[in-house]
Amino acid sequence: MGEEMKPFVDWSWCADNPGKFVLADCRWYLDGSSGRDAYDRGHLPDAVFVDLDQWLSGPASPGAGRNPLPEPEVFAEGMRQAGIDESDTVVAYDDAGGVIAARLVWMLRSTGHKASILNGGLAAYPGEPTTNTPAPRTGDFPVHAWPAHVLADISEASGGTYPVIDARNRDRYDGLQDPVDPRPGHIPGAVNVPCRENIDSSGQLLPEQQVRANFERAGVTSAGNTVSYCGSGVTACHNLLVMEQLGMGSGRLFVGGWSQYARANDRPVATTI
Repeated sequence: MGEEMKPFVDWSWCADNPGKFVLADCRWYLDGSSGRDAYDRGHLPDAVFVDLDQWLSGPASPGAGRNPLPEPEVFAEGMRQAGIDESDTVVAYDDAGGVIAARLVWMLRSTGHKASILNGGLAAYPGEPTTNTPAPRTGDFPVHAWPAHVLADISEASGGTYPVIDARNRDRYDGLQDPVDPRPGHIPGAVNVPCRENIDSSGQLLPEQQVRANFERAGVTSAGNTVSYCGSGVTACHNLLVMEQLGMGSGRLFVGGWSQYARANDRPVATTI
């Protein structure tokens, strides 16, 4: 599919490649605030909005978690409605350092498409946001099954066989609090690499040496065989893409995350308090 795309690109890459990619606004908020409303108030020029709840997630359930992967047909329809073609390069952004946009980028890359996170997100754009929306068009995007080798289930995430990385903030990992799930804590044996500690206050990735050190402090030197999880399989994608950006290889996503695990009352919970 042409040149290899790194998981993260700077705005300078976008400026150097006009007309060669689709910008996708992926803003979404755990507190239920509307990403679509944020898009309507102002977004990057020519960006299309991709609704995480509608197109990047399936129905929530105790057995699948809060944001399970959608059926491949649903994802393909979402891409078509956004005007995204099979051959398109997609650059996705949010206003949270890419930890939300990572879900779309991971889904596209996992199914063989060219996609990257815009490093720094909305704030990386040197101009002013716009309220103008692109003219609607229907993309040509076929259905692709989710490859089994990029996914891990709850047994693999908790069986002690694979290194497991928790991408949530430290207070949730430690078990100090959990605003959305019934049991605080983490999967026993999992190490904590909070994805938001890989970015600075402006949403840019920290220098490579610092980011690599974040993983190394947790004992992670390679993504091979690792399982990444978070609350519901969204921000865990950011850690997977960061490791790929660093040349550490590819891990797997436990998409059900803590929202699934915390509701499996037969499974033990660990805390650090």
